[in-house]
Amino acid sequence: MIMTSRHQSWPLRQPAGCAAELLAADNVGNTAWWQQLAQLGTPLVEEFSAGKVKMSYFWRDPAGDETRSEVCRVYIDINCVTDHHSPQPQSLQRLAGTDVWHWSTEIDQRWRGSYSLIPIDAHQLPPAFSRDDATRSKQQREWWISLFPSAIADPLNRSCAHCNSRRHPTSAAHMPAAPDQSAWHALDGGLARVDEQRLLQFSWESALLGNQRRIWLYTTGSTVTPETRPLGILLDGQNWALGLPIFAALDAETDSGHLPAACWLFIDAINGEWREKELPCNAQFWQAVQEELLPQVRARMAFSDRADHTVVAGQSYGGLAAMYAGLNWPARFGRILSQSGSFWWPDFRLVTHFAEIEGHEMGWLTAEVLAGRLPQGRLKIFQEAGDREGDMAYVNQQMRQALLPAGHDIHFRIFSGGHDSLCWRGGLLDGLRWLLADFITPPFSGDNR
Repeated sequence: MIMTSRHQSWPLRQPAGCAAELLAADNVGNTAWWQQLAQLGTPLVEEFSAGKVKMSYFWRDPAGDETRSEVCRVYIDINCVTDHHSPQPQSLQRLAGTDVWHWSTEIDQRWRGSYSLIPIDAHQLPPAFSRDDATRSKQQREWWISLFPSAIADPLNRSCAHCNSRRHPTSAAHMPAAPDQSAWHALDGGLARVDEQRLLQFSWESALLGNQRRIWLYTTGSTVTPETRPLGILLDGQNWALGLPIFAALDAETDSGHLPAACWLFIDAINGEWREKELPCNAQFWQAVQEELLPQVRARMAFSDRADHTVVAGQSYGGLAAMYAGLNWPARFGRILSQSGSFWWPDFRLVTHFAEIEGHEMGWLTAEVLAGRLPQGRLKIFQEAGDREGDMAYVNQQMRQALLPAGHDIHFRIFSGGHDSLCWRGGLLDGLRWLLADFITPPFSGDNR
């Protein structure tokens, strides 16, 4: 029996064989069939085996069956699940004689991830690639990027679409045992609201860095001593102010007593070029933050300047930058939230040739920690990486092992997912709860459920 729910934004777990039953139905592809599938929501999730589920994706061809439609592939790009580096990326298959495209795969029942669909016609099929490995890789990447304008969110997914870091529309897939992200339900349901009176945006023009960027400030909760409020600094602030706005989630966690009243500072990365220059272990960037930006923030709102009241959070290059800030200025940045930190830097071969990992030197910052060349100080660190990231999980384990002998207070975990803001948004709140637990009574246990 197929189970439905009017109020569940994530698909319910269905009995095994549900997708096959739908595809074998006499009315497959007609209006009633598509209405039933829309009510179920996609991806369709069904029982599979111990610890795993089967997830099925569908797309309705608006032009009809293969005799009327020019669509010849519907690529599915699932973060760290399907291989977009392949010369023949994964596509849904058409059910002959219908407007139904579908594809299924098994996955860990704890997994969550972002995905998009890319319907194309024959003119967009991959070209003949070179036999030379380097040339072929470059050609394949250029071809894949050329398809980005055709990428769409899943129309059958019951959660609101969001944008990835490239500002392309994506949908969210949450498996039944994925970690709780209930603070984000309002955003997923299109109901998130932000109190504009507590949100301030201004422009920071930096003399030290020679650039200008957007800054967002947000306050949560209430306190009679605003000068003691913790300060949270979120790198890649544009992602958390615009891509996956975190304001309502911060309010929900604060109102429920999981986070203290706090000030939140979101620093725009400007663009990819500036991001690549400023975030990987750049002392001048952090000098500018301390000497230029924080005084401007203080002129607009009160917060504590104590290191143990200051959190720096970041993902990927931002995770590397957050750790670098804490390790180099422990007297100013005492609490660090690093997600999928790029601790391979600067040797990109650790990413491109991960199978040969043993032949490469460890990342620069990890080596600095092991060599004891950094200022003395004890940090409180929340660190995580995804089990489908491969290289990132490896270099984060390396960094953790380097940090432990130095006496830092570390909470480390591996989540089921990839290099994905959909995973990071949950880990970001979990990390903030753990890092700021001593501001809450009773203290947070560390369990994210």
